[in-house]
Amino acid sequence: MFIARQPIFDKNLSVFGYELLFRMNEKSRGFDGINAQSATAAVIIGLYELGLENIVEDKMAFINFDEVFIHSDALELIKPNRMIVEMLENIAIDSQLLQRLDHIKEKGYQIALDDFNEKFDDYPLMPYANIIKYDLMLTPLESIAEEIPKVVKQGKILLAEKVETQEVYQQASAMGFQLFQGYFFSKPSIAGRSCNKSPTKIQYFQLISELKKEDPSFVRLAEMIELDAVLSYRILRMASVRSHKKTVKSIQSVLAFMGLNQIERWLSTLMLQDLSQDKPLELMKLSMIRSYFAELIAKELEMNESDCQNASLMGLFSALDGILDQPIEEALADIIIPTAISDALVFHKGPLALIYELILAYEKGDWDFTNKIITEMGVECEKIAKDYQKSILWMHEMMKAMV
Repeated sequence: MFIARQPIFDKNLSVFGYELLFRMNEKSRGFDGINAQSATAAVIIGLYELGLENIVEDKMAFINFDEVFIHSDALELIKPNRMIVEMLENIAIDSQLLQRLDHIKEKGYQIALDDFNEKFDDYPLMPYANIIKYDLMLTPLESIAEEIPKVVKQGKILLAEKVETQEVYQQASAMGFQLFQGYFFSKPSIAGRSCNKSPTKIQYFQLISELKKEDPSFVRLAEMIELDAVLSYRILRMASVRSHKKTVKSIQSVLAFMGLNQIERWLSTLMLQDLSQDKPLELMKLSMIRSYFAELIAKELEMNESDCQNASLMGLFSALDGILDQPIEEALADIIIPTAISDALVFHKGPLALIYELILAYEKGDWDFTNKIITEMGVECEKIAKDYQKSILWMHEMMKAMV
């Protein structure tokens, strides 16, 4: 089963929930006919077995249903305080559906209307809906300016989908939208703004540059790390968590124990944590998931160790433009990194470009393009799906170690 997640934010840019995008296998193109109900049941059961908390953490799961899916008994495997039932826009409405929605509401489930493009006053499902989703690519804000006050007055929660810029997010928020979904959070809000190069940031760049030398020095790295007491503490603590020991004696012993590749990963992750302090936490989580996902994909392609590490760093830095509010080429200018990384992120070419394209397609749930790339790579679809799940779990592990 393919499954991807897209964050849904509140006005404070805290994650309210995740919309789950899924496909049963590489050959499916959706769900239709007699098999629809059993397909949905398989998805719900699959999420139940994986552990919903491993996919959406402690947030709400938004899951799509149509007039056939909604009648599956498997729906109730997921508790109402963990799932929002999202009704697709092309749903056929009949008395049987309305009875089922009455039952679901009585059980405590919330209902969202996806890609809403109807008249608010007379739409039959409006009395059942808690959340109204507007696709702002299909329904511009200007076209619904008169409808929005009516929806708000009824106590409905407005969710703006396909929010791609900071300006649209701010406009939607001012109009009364409470939830937001899109990639606005991962893009520069002010293109070309220079990065505030604090001593800590410069130190990170120097450390990564040292690690990328042909013959990096453990002694030099330890000396640079020890200049910052907070950084030293954080690295020692992370090493202690990873080694399951209470303490690690010195920075040099950490370097020797973990090896340069792991130290590079940790330093890069800590750097992103510091740089993204005024950004949504989800942006850092996205970077970490991409980092591990890219490395696992590289391993599936049987790349050598150096290329796998480059893939990891490429994934980690792929959202650096949004974190630093700079175009990606400017964000990478201060770091000495292999050409393959900048080629993939800036020019979308080179040996890592296809991995980057696969990651972006998977995140968006563009399963046709995902399948095309996987086929071109010659890897098994099921392995890529499992690699994505492993990447989310690895992100959780790293976040715990960084607390």
